[in-house]
Amino acid sequence: MRSLWLLGFALGVAAAGGAAGGGGRVSAELSAVWGPGLRAAAVLPARYFFVLALDAQGRRFTSSPGENTFQVKITAPDEQFTRVGVQVLDRKDGSFIVRYRMYASYKSLKIEIKTRDKHVAKSPYILKGPVYHENCDCPQEESSAWLEEMNCPQVIPQIQRDLANFPIVDPDKIAKEIPQRFGQRQSLCHYTIKDNEVYIKTYGEHVGFRIFMDAILLSLTRKVKMPDVEFFVNLGDWPLEKKKPPQNLHPIFSWCGSSESKDIVMPTYDLTDSVLETMGRVSLDMMSVQANTGPSWEDKNTTAFWRGRDSRKERLELVKLSRKYPEIIDAAFTNFFFFKHDESLYGPIVKHISFFDFFKYKYQINIDGTVAAYRLPYLLAGNSVVLKQDSIYYEHFYNELQPWKHYIPFKNDLSDLLEKLQWAKEHDEEAKNIAKSGQEFARNNLMGDHIFCYYFKLFQEYASLQVNEPKIREGMEKVQQPDDDLFPCTCHRKKTKDEL
Repeated sequence: MRSLWLLGFALGVAAAGGAAGGGGRVSAELSAVWGPGLRAAAVLPARYFFVLALDAQGRRFTSSPGENTFQVKITAPDEQFTRVGVQVLDRKDGSFIVRYRMYASYKSLKIEIKTRDKHVAKSPYILKGPVYHENCDCPQEESSAWLEEMNCPQVIPQIQRDLANFPIVDPDKIAKEIPQRFGQRQSLCHYTIKDNEVYIKTYGEHVGFRIFMDAILLSLTRKVKMPDVEFFVNLGDWPLEKKKPPQNLHPIFSWCGSSESKDIVMPTYDLTDSVLETMGRVSLDMMSVQANTGPSWEDKNTTAFWRGRDSRKERLELVKLSRKYPEIIDAAFTNFFFFKHDESLYGPIVKHISFFDFFKYKYQINIDGTVAAYRLPYLLAGNSVVLKQDSIYYEHFYNELQPWKHYIPFKNDLSDLLEKLQWAKEHDEEAKNIAKSGQEFARNNLMGDHIFCYYFKLFQEYASLQVNEPKIREGMEKVQQPDDDLFPCTCHRKKTKDEL
């Protein structure tokens, strides 16, 4: 097979669509194509770009013009075979995501986008290479060039806030003090990145979640030369650094932050893994969810929806509220682990349903689990409105969200949840606009390239605070790059023996 590619791949049913201001056919010439997947140097596990359908008058479509509107073919002109998987995802609003995962690297790629056999916009697009696939170990030596290629922001406010607590970082000091303070009771990873190689020493019993951190660090070092840096990652749920300045604070990297702690927040392991494994072993990621947002707003079920496990007492209260007002809230447990299951209070345990089926419902309730509920990025990306519990916990992007703009807030104890749901029902157009704003935020801030930018900027800025050299400490082992690549690449940045 000369090319592994799928035409018009999208899960769910495509809605009938018409252009704003009236019906019309899609214009190949006027429709727009853009995104990082059209840049050869922007290496991602799954590259992606957007296609926006416009009619002959330049008007965008307000709903799907049909899931098979665009056909995309990606080939390597210099090769007999092109090992690239392609999916076209219909976002049901007149726009499409085209994503593709490369399984080998190529000198160049040709991307053809057609509608009714006509090339769309400036198709065919030629990516002059080399065009590297995810497993290719070929880091860009200049970090400034990589940041520009990835279109990373100059400043990320959450990183500035977190690092403001640490005017200097002394690697020798933290290498001694953090294991003494936390190493016996917590699960930690002590990392050093030196000469773009990753080294680790673990503390504690439950260190299985290191696989997510190992994977993102290895992926980064394949793409860009990382600064020499030494740091500790908390593998547990709860943030660790509870001291208050001017006490001796220790810099701990965590997947979740809180207003009561000073941990340095990273994107969650769940979101990180979904980026690395898009078009791989995960089915729920920030792109697939955009093609599976359920019925249109007007056709969604008006019952508020929640499913999950019993990892916080407010979740128990939510399910009890649902049993009292089943016509307003549909909330049920899929698993009991933390509390005693009393079926008379909480009803039967229900079967898991596909996350995509959540979006059959107009109102999505987001309530903390052990810490922040890591489903929020995916809920925002749907086209339902999110009602979010007030919480001390936050993920790396929460502080950029605005209540009443991106979500509807409700009190931590759920005392005003019914009132907020009533407001949403009585202000349907406003609720719809909040859902749209939340969706736009997720689309513009939580995609794969944004996650890579966040990690790199975080380590770069943290490294600049170090007052002495990071070291490969006693007991550390090297984290090896995967060696199971079926189609190894040749890196143009690395000289071969003949050239030395």
